[in-house]
Amino acid sequence: MNRRTQRIGELLRKELSWLFAKEMNDPRLPTLVSITMVEVSGNLRHAKVFVSVMGDNQEKRSTLEMLNSAARFLQRELKPVLDLKYVPHLTFRQDNSIEQGSIMLQKIDGLDNSISPSP
Repeated sequence: MNRRTQRIGELLRKELSWLFAKEMNDPRLPTLVSITMVEVSGNLRHAKVFVSVMGDNQEKRSTLEMLNSAARFLQRELKPVLDLKYVPHLTFRQDNSIEQGSIMLQKIDGLDNSISPSP
């Protein structure tokens, strides 16, 4: 990724986070949805939005379906905010890195507790 695509990815992440918090009134959207990263293609026509959803697998699946079905709405909402000729086509993907990090920390904490200093 070059500097411009990184800048646009960060701008999309910020604006989409704001839209999730303020504009989306869909009851299917859980309160614990975080946008972890946005990857923008080199031609700025496509963007993969990685989201972390806290909940069970069914909640994660339904949230991703809802976000992908709302992609056109979100693109329309982004159009006046972004200073781009085209608003990238949005695709939402699940990001499990936060959960995996939490599991790893629990394992590390378990190791600390199982290793006791010898007298």
